[in-house]
Amino acid sequence: MSVLDLICYARTHSPFYEELYDGVEGSELADLPVVDQAAFWAANTVRDNRVLTRAHTDGLIFKTGGTTKAPRVSFYSTEEWDAMCRTYAETLPAAGLRHGDRIANLFAAGELYSSFIFALNALQRSPIDLVQLPITGSAPVEFTLTTMQDFDANVVAGFPTTLCRLAAHVVSSVGSLPLVRLILFSGEALYDDQRALLASAFPEAEFRSFVYGSVDGGIIGTAVLDSDDPRVFRSFVDSSVLEIVDIETGKVITEPGRPGRLLQTDLTRRLQPMIRYPVGDMAEWVDQEDGIFRLLGRADEGARVGPVTLHLDHLRAAVDRAGIVHNGVQVVIRRVDARDQLVLRIAGEAQDFESVRDQVHVISPRFELQVGRGTVAPLEVEWVSALEVNPRSGKTVRLIDERPC
Repeated sequence: MSVLDLICYARTHSPFYEELYDGVEGSELADLPVVDQAAFWAANTVRDNRVLTRAHTDGLIFKTGGTTKAPRVSFYSTEEWDAMCRTYAETLPAAGLRHGDRIANLFAAGELYSSFIFALNALQRSPIDLVQLPITGSAPVEFTLTTMQDFDANVVAGFPTTLCRLAAHVVSSVGSLPLVRLILFSGEALYDDQRALLASAFPEAEFRSFVYGSVDGGIIGTAVLDSDDPRVFRSFVDSSVLEIVDIETGKVITEPGRPGRLLQTDLTRRLQPMIRYPVGDMAEWVDQEDGIFRLLGRADEGARVGPVTLHLDHLRAAVDRAGIVHNGVQVVIRRVDARDQLVLRIAGEAQDFESVRDQVHVISPRFELQVGRGTVAPLEVEWVSALEVNPRSGKTVRLIDERPC
């Protein structure tokens, strides 16, 4: 579908886009407003949905792994899901896969998570012959290790936190698995301390990104085989349009090396159109004409802490529900003791930390679960007199990512 056809279809069949584009002149993407995430998800509800273009009568439903009080639900038709998996499958050799590889799929399954099913379906549609071990990331590490040994798995795919949990068990139990030649990670950044642990467990393995995508936006980018930078991806130019826009002005950026907010327009999704949708990351072009870009960390829509996404509006609401009197909230992500840590920086006098922590756990039981497992560090609250601001605009910086690139 062309961009123009998609815009016309969404404007005609989706009440949300009809309202968004009311009075908008022009048919080019740059003429259209950027989707406001809060408004989009307020309209994209389970009941009385205003984003969908028709009744959802076939396909799949997924939910983000973030907060549960206002779940983000994504709807796919059977045709759309199949097309997305087939499109990505064609790029699997760029991720480093080879004929005959035996892959341990450790992505998250169940509870409306999409990662395991996507990996399963995409690998089944691979243009090269592969063997898949559908283990899931929730399987006990003892079972995972035994299964990998029994069936000679030489590729492992999953979230970095899941991979590291397995690696720690490998080191403590058998020392290493030299047969594994490729580690495919997705869903989180892979940090140097994690690489060191993985390298000790899998000394012959290369580390590569499996896919860059999200439940919201679907597949966004695939690995570039001749690049040593795991943050570099190639967009799916035949099925989506990526834009990088200036975070202050909203103007489209085309030159390389200039940071901006990443927007996606998916040309294949008609049921739940995603047009100029902010995927939540900052990026810069490496080669705009060839669709190659580099990720630069999260934008301000959501904070990715280990395997959990916590949306900023929900975190600020948690502070309010805790009864905290404040002059603003800033979200900070740090790397502490080889784990991600969520820090809420609150402008005001020191008050009840436990109430804040409890409310954060209410909006995201998954975050509380990962803290209990030791996957992410416990929540920290900082009480400050003033929050950090953008030196150009004077606006408060909503999200500060202090983790190393």
